[in-house]
Amino acid sequence: MSDAASRLSSLAEQLLGAPLPVRLRAWDGSEAGPPGAPTLVVRNRRALRRILFKPGELGLARAWVSGDLGIEGDLYTALDAMAGLIWERGEDGRTLLGALRDPAVRSAGRELLKLAGPPIPPTPPREEVRRRRHLHTRHSDRQAISHHYDVGNDFYELVLGPSMVYSCAYWESFDKDATTLESAQRDKLELVCRKLGLKEGQRLLDVGCGWGSMALHAAREHGVSVVGVTLSQEQAGYARKRVADEGLTDRVEIRVQDYRDVADGPFDAISSIGMAEHVGAERYLEYARQLYGLLKPGGRLLNHQIARRPQSDESAYSVDEFIDAYVFPDGELAPIGTTVTQLERAGFEVRDVEALREHYAHTLREWVANLEADWDRAVRLTSPGRARVWRLYMAASALAFERNRIGINQVLAIRTPASGAPGLPPRTRTWQA
Repeated sequence: MSDAASRLSSLAEQLLGAPLPVRLRAWDGSEAGPPGAPTLVVRNRRALRRILFKPGELGLARAWVSGDLGIEGDLYTALDAMAGLIWERGEDGRTLLGALRDPAVRSAGRELLKLAGPPIPPTPPREEVRRRRHLHTRHSDRQAISHHYDVGNDFYELVLGPSMVYSCAYWESFDKDATTLESAQRDKLELVCRKLGLKEGQRLLDVGCGWGSMALHAAREHGVSVVGVTLSQEQAGYARKRVADEGLTDRVEIRVQDYRDVADGPFDAISSIGMAEHVGAERYLEYARQLYGLLKPGGRLLNHQIARRPQSDESAYSVDEFIDAYVFPDGELAPIGTTVTQLERAGFEVRDVEALREHYAHTLREWVANLEADWDRAVRLTSPGRARVWRLYMAASALAFERNRIGINQVLAIRTPASGAPGLPPRTRTWQA
C-alpha cells in the first residue's frame, strides 16, 4: 500500500473510525475508496498541510479556495457525504477533522504529517479576510459589507439573474420547470409589500437595499416613496442607475448610509431583507430599537432573516469559520426565538412568523446552476478562488437549509399605537390570497 491515495484513505479511516464515504484521488494519480462515489481530489501535498495546520472547516476551506482540493462528480452528493467529516459525528463521537486534535490518534496524525511534506504552514488564499474579533462598529461593518458585496456587479448579475435579488425567492412550485427564478423573486418582493400593507403615498425605508430591487418594486407597483440604505458603494451606484432608468428618481432615494445614522423618520413601513444577519448579537437590540424609533405608530416592520438552530449551551456558539473568513465577515446567526424576543424587547408587537426554509434551499440551487453554467466568465469577473468560494458557500448552504441545520423566517412586527389597534385586517394573512 505504497500509493498516496491508499495511505491517505487508511489514515483517514483510522482517524474517523469508519469507512470514508467518498473516493480519493491523490497527486500521484492513485485512487482509493468506494467505486462510483464522488471523488475528493487531493491535487498536492499542500492540501494536507492546510488541513493539518488548521484542523477544522477553515483548513478544509483554504485547501478548496486555493484549488489544492477539488471534487469530481455531483457537488451536492459529495458535500452531503462529507458532512460526517466536518459536522456529524461517528459512532465514537468524533469527526475526522476533530480527531486531528485528539491525543489518542496522534500517531495517525504524525503519519499524515510525514505524507504532507515540509512542515511549513501554507499562506492562506488572498480571498481570506483575517479579523481578530467581531466589532460591528460603523467602520468594521463597512469593511465587511464591502468584502462581500463589492465583488463586482457583473458577477452578481451572472449568479442572481435579472432580478438582482440576493435573498430567498418565494416559489409557487419547487418543480424547476414550473416557476422561474425571476418570477419567484418578484413574488417574494410582492409578498413583502403585501405584508407591509403598502399604500400609495406612504414612506418605506428599505434597510440593506442591495441593488434596489425591493425599492423599485415598492415604488413602481405600490406608489410609495422609498429610502434605500446600503453600505456598499457598488450596490448604490447600480441601484441609482436602475432608479434613473425606470424614471423613479422622484420616488426612490438610494443612500450609502449606516442604518444607525438614518434620522429622517418617521416611516410608514420598514423592510429589512437579508440584512439583519450582519448586525451581530451584541448590536441586535440596538438595531431593533433604531427601527422601532423610525416607524410611525401603527407602522410595520418586515424582518427577513436567516436563523440557526438553538444550542443546549448558547454560550458555546461560534460563527462558521469558512463563512466568517471568506463570505460574510462578522456575520452572526441567531435562533428565531432570540430574534422575536429582541424585537419585542425593543417595543415591537410580533404578529406573524413565516418559515421559508425550503424556499431558500431551492433558490440557492438556482444560483449555483447559474454560476456553473457560466463558470469561465465568473472566474474572469472575479478570481478562481472567489468563484470557488461562492460555489462551495451556496451549495453547502442549500444542503444546510434542506437538512434543517439553518432556516429563514419572515417576521412581521408592528409599532402598536397607544390605542392597541394594530390596523391589521381581522384575518391577518390576507396577503396569501
